[in-house]
Amino acid sequence: MFPTLDGSQIARLETFGRKRTAAAGEILFDQGDSVVSFFIVVSGTLEILNPMQAGGPPIVVHRAGEFTGEINMLSGRNSLVRGIVREPGEFIEINQSTLRHIVQTDSELSEIFMRAFILRRVSLVETSPGDVVIVGSAHSADTLRLREFLSRNGHPHTYLDVDRDTDVQSVLDHFNVAIEEIPVLICRGTRVLRNPTNAETAACLGFNTVLDAKAVADVIVVGAGPSGLAAAVYAASEGLDVLVLETRAPGGQAGTSSKIENYLGFPMGVSGQELAGRALVQAQKFGARIAIALTAKKLVCKGEPYVVELEDGSVVQGRSIILAMGVTYRSLSLPNLKKFEGAGIYYAATRLESQVCQGDEIAIVGGGNSAGQAAVFLAERSRHVYLLVRGPGLSETMSRYLIRRIEQSPNITLLTYTEIEALEGDNCLERIRWRNSKTGEVETRPVAHLFLMTGAIPNTAWLEGCVALDDKQFVKTGADLQPGDLATFRWPLRRPPYLLETTLPRVFAVGDVRSGSVKRVASAVGEGSIAVQFVHRALAE
Repeated sequence: MFPTLDGSQIARLETFGRKRTAAAGEILFDQGDSVVSFFIVVSGTLEILNPMQAGGPPIVVHRAGEFTGEINMLSGRNSLVRGIVREPGEFIEINQSTLRHIVQTDSELSEIFMRAFILRRVSLVETSPGDVVIVGSAHSADTLRLREFLSRNGHPHTYLDVDRDTDVQSVLDHFNVAIEEIPVLICRGTRVLRNPTNAETAACLGFNTVLDAKAVADVIVVGAGPSGLAAAVYAASEGLDVLVLETRAPGGQAGTSSKIENYLGFPMGVSGQELAGRALVQAQKFGARIAIALTAKKLVCKGEPYVVELEDGSVVQGRSIILAMGVTYRSLSLPNLKKFEGAGIYYAATRLESQVCQGDEIAIVGGGNSAGQAAVFLAERSRHVYLLVRGPGLSETMSRYLIRRIEQSPNITLLTYTEIEALEGDNCLERIRWRNSKTGEVETRPVAHLFLMTGAIPNTAWLEGCVALDDKQFVKTGADLQPGDLATFRWPLRRPPYLLETTLPRVFAVGDVRSGSVKRVASAVGEGSIAVQFVHRALAE
């Protein structure tokens, strides 16, 4: 995490930056700074601390040969820490764009820096209170939304629960916040946001740089799931100017998987969030710009370049587009379902959700791999897991290794031919009633946590007739496009659409949102990488 560079490495880096002296007490960068340089200590010492922990010990003291920074050096996010000189000395200062060039071209230094940056961010998430405090309740859907948004985006934070933490009222009084206004988000101890949206949270914490509406990217990738991140990595590494738009957090649905054990190269398994985090850093290393909590609202598909209108009213332009928006889990047709979303009903099974339902009975609806992974993961922390499927079993929809885990777990009960009839509770979910469609037997259980992982609705509504969709609203591409599709959407070129290309030239679809795609992480990554080759061809025409 804190390696020491040798003399030849420091000499190599000195050619990319400038030497400067600093006196004791000088702050080289501070928490919340949006533009932060990379520093190598030549002499003296540099203390790294979190201003939110007044009087606390430093995170680390950098000495001669050591360097500053974590993933924010590549992502461009605001600094989470303060760097203050303790013993005066000399420092080499390198700006972020030059550092990215070094990481891309010097394999030796790249390995040292990337490993340190990743480990430092992981350490900050696990041990640091961060620069933000969330005050909320375990029974609040918006509290869970904010905590999940920060967790999945790798941003450390402190959580105070009004139902359990005795000091919460003093915090609320200090910031003049009423209990009815929770959840509240406090940025760096100064700015208070009452139940902010994800976009407002991202803006407060400096997740994104300002997008230039007049700039034209080579490729806009809509969605940062496995397919979108793969496209970003390959496109950026091959010299294309890449902009990625992501509504929530990198990883898509795969990012919520507790453990993926059948992905090539990870024999011990890998969590979806860890896989997404590595892919994100890889894309940023090659210069891809990742915009978080920005949702595509409309595709303007007439004229060139293509224009994507965003929900916040801004626009971005691209010469080509890769659609990688993925899908959303289908909800159940129950009258009070919305009431309990986030207060007993969940669509992801991450570590955060497992903490909420620890020691309780839970139910999972779904027979796919996501449901199986959730059942195995949650069975380790909950009292009992009920896995509900409408059909006769799991063999047609789930990988065999997961089925074996479920069969061997005494903590999981598989209920076939079973559907939920009713949800019961006051402010939060308290009971579930389900029915066996084969026997007619009805059972009510004191289950306060229900995970829905069944069916899929593609996130294509914003395309508004720009590209051909199948009868389930998935995007049609390549050989699946019929002559009638090309005629209806007025395909303008002599050549037929490339593999993965839609009825709109230079607009491609990959991953779960594509009609006929294989719903697996590996195939999504493959499609994302393949699409970039066709982007090159299309842009060269």
